[in-house]
Amino acid sequence: MQITRQADYAVRAVLFLSRLGIGNRAATSKIAKDQHIPPSFLAKIISQLSIAGLLHTSRGARGGVTLARNPGDITLLEVVEAIDGPIRLNECAHGDGMCAFESDCPPTSIWQDAQSDLVNRLSGTNFAQFVNNK
Repeated sequence: MQITRQADYAVRAVLFLSRLGIGNRAATSKIAKDQHIPPSFLAKIISQLSIAGLLHTSRGARGGVTLARNPGDITLLEVVEAIDGPIRLNECAHGDGMCAFESDCPPTSIWQDAQSDLVNRLSGTNFAQFVNNK
């Protein structure tokens, strides 16, 4: 499994804002330049993160982007899922009957355990941890 480039950029943007601290704004152009993210791509990412309730945006001379919550309250899972949707290693990992072989497939439990481990790891990691462990 590999997260999309868009999710990677989202993580870098949230990390950049986390390092600034809650309440401090940054222009999207500054984030794009500092994090080597194409500006037009970043605009879409910022919009998605804002809709997910992770960022606040404002326009104008004093506009910019700021975190909507404390970095310690934003998890890596939230950012990745805001961009890529729910983590799914395989159709059968959710156990929702999507796979015809689900009831008789030995790897199913491995897929489910691996997905659960990944989701738990990402949900247990917040952006304050990154900032505090420079």
